This record gives sequence, structure tokens and C-alpha cells, in this order.
Amino acid sequence: MTAMQKLYLLVPLAPLAGAIIAGLFGKAIGRRAAHTVTILGMVVCLVASFLVYRDVMGGNIFNGPVYTWLVSGNIRFEIGFLIDPLSATMMMVVSFVSLMVHIYTIGYMADDPGYQRFFSYISLFTFSMLMLVMSNNFLQLFFGWEAVGLVSYLLIGFWYTRPTAIYANLKAFLVNRVGDFGFLLGIALVLMYFGTLDYAAVFAGADRLSGNTIELFPGVSWSLITVICILLFIGAMGKSAQFPLHVWLPDSMEGPTPISALIHAATMVTAGIFMVARMSPLFELSETALSFVLVIGAITAFFMALIATVQYDIKRVVAYSTLSQLGYMTMALGASAYSAAIFHLFTHAFFKAVLFLGAGSVIIAMHHQQDMRKMGGLAKYMPITYMTVLIGALANAGLPPFAGFFSKETIVEALHHATVPGAGFAYALAVAGVFVGGFYSFRLVFYAFHGKERFADPHHPDVIAADAEAAAVAAAAAHDDHKHDDHAHDDHDHGHDSHAPHESPAVVWVPLVLLAIPSVCAGWLIGTFVYGNYFGSSITVHPAHTAMATMAQGFHGVFGMMTHALGTLPFWLAVAGAGSAWFLYIVKPELPAKLRRQWGVVVTILMEKYGLDRFNDWFFAGGARALGTGLWKGGDIAVIDNVMVNGSARLVGWVASVVRQVQSGYIYHYAFAMIIGVLLLLTLAYSG
Repeated sequence: MTAMQKLYLLVPLAPLAGAIIAGLFGKAIGRRAAHTVTILGMVVCLVASFLVYRDVMGGNIFNGPVYTWLVSGNIRFEIGFLIDPLSATMMMVVSFVSLMVHIYTIGYMADDPGYQRFFSYISLFTFSMLMLVMSNNFLQLFFGWEAVGLVSYLLIGFWYTRPTAIYANLKAFLVNRVGDFGFLLGIALVLMYFGTLDYAAVFAGADRLSGNTIELFPGVSWSLITVICILLFIGAMGKSAQFPLHVWLPDSMEGPTPISALIHAATMVTAGIFMVARMSPLFELSETALSFVLVIGAITAFFMALIATVQYDIKRVVAYSTLSQLGYMTMALGASAYSAAIFHLFTHAFFKAVLFLGAGSVIIAMHHQQDMRKMGGLAKYMPITYMTVLIGALANAGLPPFAGFFSKETIVEALHHATVPGAGFAYALAVAGVFVGGFYSFRLVFYAFHGKERFADPHHPDVIAADAEAAAVAAAAAHDDHKHDDHAHDDHDHGHDSHAPHESPAVVWVPLVLLAIPSVCAGWLIGTFVYGNYFGSSITVHPAHTAMATMAQGFHGVFGMMTHALGTLPFWLAVAGAGSAWFLYIVKPELPAKLRRQWGVVVTILMEKYGLDRFNDWFFAGGARALGTGLWKGGDIAVIDNVMVNGSARLVGWVASVVRQVQSGYIYHYAFAMIIGVLLLLTLAYSG
């Protein structure tokens, strides 16, 4: 094993070692040692990732096994690494954001009794994600895929004494199982038809099997590659929270804020985006699959953004923003703009981590209050947090020169040039989503950081409304343990605290600043990242899909792109969205309440999240309960208890009661039976 191959192993094993030490020996070594060893593991991971990245950019690509886990016939099940520009980039992003989250956690979780356990979980999560992105075969991909799902379950339900947290982690786990079932079927088809799980072998044989068909239903033939791609993408729909499997992500805000940033910025939710980009040699052979990806992404991007406009919980605003941004990445994948999708993943990791961690900083200052109606005027109390959140909002809204502008603008332009069926529909929703994105991003900024200091005024109409809603939720929860409202707050909510908010400690704001820097300038790498053959052979684009090639001809650098944007519709829609938020929450702060009353039906639909949660509770959860009740009453009670157990006992009792009539105990009864028997025997003898 070469020195560089040992470095590959060091990248995932360093956080794993930290997770094991903090998890198994956390009580023995104490809090300080637990966070020291896990952060040290992440520092080693980041440095090793940087060295690997530099080596890959120097032209050295590695694809090979680490060890063989199992051999069955001619099929080898191996653990192996594929280290190329795509995986090296993901390694850098995951390790950097994870390190920032580890440092931030020291301040955020300082008083939590599960301090060591939390550090163990987030390091284990990082290990799982790194194993996923470094894999060179479907077996290891599936291991990492399921491992991030398992650890996210532990993290979302970290505060396991809270019913809402348990509900949220079960919901995340079960919804992801739906997607993962499709993912597993897709991998099974790959193994069945290709006879291997190795990426290189599968991609090499894809053209040969591109004409093969498969009958899912008798008489109905489907393209084999299309079925494989759609099944794999169903897995991505669960992991990357695409409609209709997105319902788990907003509820996952019940977990501590650091995991919201870790799971929903650069790691778990982007696993599906990474996977589809890695599978580009397969997806490029199926226009049907690309169209399916495109439409699902468009629906997610626009309709989830609308929900963000009516949310009051500061973390849930950012959560629905994540859903929308993931939709943009998915649309880019469907338009064969894989480099643009990964570039948006790259920029989004920084500015979304800033927004989540910034929201966490606000929550600390507000004594674990998350309702924006009880905030306002925080900018002067928390200037560093305010500036970083403002940078995150500008990037999220897609305004130049911030990172999100370059990646989002590229995706919208790629959709405009795409020829895949459904591209026109996706382009329309993407452009409309730019306005909504500008609005909800600055609604958060203006509502939480500007205007009247509502946290100091318990008689403010917004505060009264928030208290009334919280009381209604509490009353509903008291009568129905199964009801969990989106506005249920942290158990540590202190209501109207008399102490004014203040800036968070350095251990909280330093990671915010370090993440805000790339949120400003990461987009300036677009020339190299998107148009400079950065990914090389990591990504395959069919010659017929010319959107990115056409755009490359018109690219004139970072400043040229910003200048050109001044005359484009998306730019002015983003500005209009930000301006609308300024008008509604700064100039006319009384207007939003009036609009909510006037547009009551629309607001209700958005607050109810289009009824999808209620439908899932009724159809899937209710259906499962009804099925369980039916099996219990019809199977367990009626068949097993009444027929098999009690029925057999009743049968024995009936036989015994009949026999009992014969066995009376009286001698004359037995003598009479003997005489009758002798008569029957004589009759039979003489009749014969």
C-alpha cells in the first residue's frame, strides 16, 4: 500500500476513531477530552482531504479495492475507493463543514448532559458520509447510504425525552426506508444484469445493455437502464428530500441545530445529488429518467419555497429553503448540467451552513426561542451573527457577487437551454422560485434582525399570536399524544425572558465567520468548476445534451456574468423578492397580518404543507395502524385465539362431553351396552 493510499484510509478512519473514543469512553475521559479527540480527528481528516485533493488535481486518480469482504461465485463484494475530482471535492466540502460544526457544537451544546454522545454521533456521521462519497462500488455506496440514515435517526432524536423529537426521527427513518427500498431494487437489477457492483465495470457495460428491456408488468416493456435509473433516483428522492419524500426534513429540525447544519447543508441531503452525478454514465442513456428527475426537482424547488414564506420557526424557514435549493440541484441533474448541480452543492454547503448555524446563534441568544414573532431588532445585539446571516441570505437569494448567484444562475440558464422533455416546465418554476427565494431569505433577515424588539414586548400582536398558537398546540398535545405541530418549540423555551439578547461566544461565531467567507467568494470559481473540464471523466454527458456546451461558449468570466445578470429576469426577480420582504416587514409591518387574513385559504394550504403530512398520517400511518388492527383482531384474536387455541380446546371439551355420556359409572348402563353389543355381533354374524 502506497503512502497516498494510506492517506485515503486516514480520511474516513480519523473521524471514526474520534467517534469510538468519545462514544465508548466519553464518561471516563470527560467533556473536554471528548470534544478534543473528535475535533482532532476532523482536523486530521481535513488536512488529509486537502492533500488528497491536491494530488487528484495534479492528475492522479485512484480506483481500486481496499479489501474483499465476500466472494460468491464470480462476484466479488469489496470495499474500495474511487478518488477522482468529484469525490475529492466532496471530501473537502464534507470535512470542512463538519469541522466547523464540531467547533460550533462546543458552544451550542455546552450545557447538554449528552455532550460526549453528541460529539460521537457527529463524527460517526462524518465517517459514514465519507465512506459514501469515496466508494467505487454499489456495495460500499449502500453501506454509507444506510449508515448516514441510521446516524441521522440518532441525531434527530438526540433529545429522546421529547415526543416531537422521537416522532421526527421515526418519520425520517421510515420515509427514507421507502426511498431506500427503491434504491436497493436498483442495485439488485445492476447486479442481476451486469454481474458486478463495481462502478467502472457497470459504466463500461452500460452501452451494451442500453437496448435491453424488462417487463415490470406482463406485456409492458421498459428500458432496463430507465428502470435502474428511476429506482436509484427514488433512493435519492428519500435521502435528498425530493417531493413527495421530502416530508421528513422539516420535522428533523427537532434535533439540535448543529446537526441541522451538518445533515442539511453539505452531507446527508446532498448524498442523492452526488449519487446521480456519479451515475451520469447510466442516466445519460435514458431521457425518460432525466425527464423524471427534472420534473420532480422543479416541483420541489418551487412549491417547497412557497411554504418557507409562511413559516415562523427560524429553523424551519431555513429547512424549507434547503428543500428548494435541493430542487434546483435536482433540476440541474435532469438537464444534464451535472457540473452546475455539484457546483450549487458546493456553494450551498457554505451559505446554508451559515444560515443554520446563524439561526442556532440566535436561538442561544433568545434562550432557545425559535419563533421569529418573538424576535426583532436583534441586529444591534448580535452584529457578527447578523452580518453572517445577511451574507448567507444574499447568497441564498442568488444575488451577485455572492456564491449562490453563480451556481443558481447557471442552473436557470442550463434549464433554458435544455432539450429534455419537461425542461420548459422546470425553467418556468425555477424562474418563479428565484423571486420566492429572495422573499423568504430576506423575510428571515428583516423579521428577526430588524424592526421592533418584540421579545421585550409581551403585548405585541405577533407575540400574542405566537403565545396563543403555542397554547393551542399544547392543549392539542395534551389530548392527543400522536399530534405534533410544526410550531412546537424546544423544551427549554423560557418564554419572555427579561434579559436582553447578546452576541454568542467566539466558539460559536468564529465558525460562522469562516463559513461566511466562502459564502461570498466560492462562486468565483465557476470558470474552473463548471466550464474548465474540472471533473474530467468523473462525469459523462451525452453529445446530444448540449446545454452546458452552449453556455460555455457564452461565458466571459465572473465579472462578465455579473454584468450580464443585470439585464436578466432572474436577477430582477431576486431583487424584487428581497424588496417585497423589505416593504412588508420594515416599511409596512402591519401588512403581513392583513394579507394572511385576506389570503386565508392560500395561507392555510401552505401552513398545512399542501396536506401531505395529514395525508401521510391518514393513509400510510393510519393505514398501517388499520392493517395492524385488522391483523390483530382478524388474525390473532379471531383465527389464532378463537379458532386454533380456544377452538381446539372447545373441540376437546365437546368430545369429552359426548364421551362422558357413555362413561356414566353405573353397572346397569354398562350391562345394557354389552347386551346391545352382543346382539349387534350376533346379527352381523348370522346375516353374513
